[in-house]
Amino acid sequence: MAILLIRPEDRLQLKKNHPCGGNVFRVLRVGAEVRVVCETCGRDMTVDRLKLEKAVRRVVWRANADEETKHE
Repeated sequence: MAILLIRPEDRLQLKKNHPCGGNVFRVLRVGAEVRVVCETCGRDMTVDRLKLEKAVRRVVWRANADEETKHE
């Protein structure tokens, strides 16, 4: 299983909706635990990285996409 590249300020669409009805989250901090904030209601939470990687449906918006292509 490949590790999903997650960076601060990325927008992630998750498989399940947040109780407020939103399913897009902005990444605030990345590490063994990832801190995300709901784009709809503003609630922030800390999620285990492995659990978050399984819950991600797609990356809606990637931060620093131009830097990523320079290194490849």
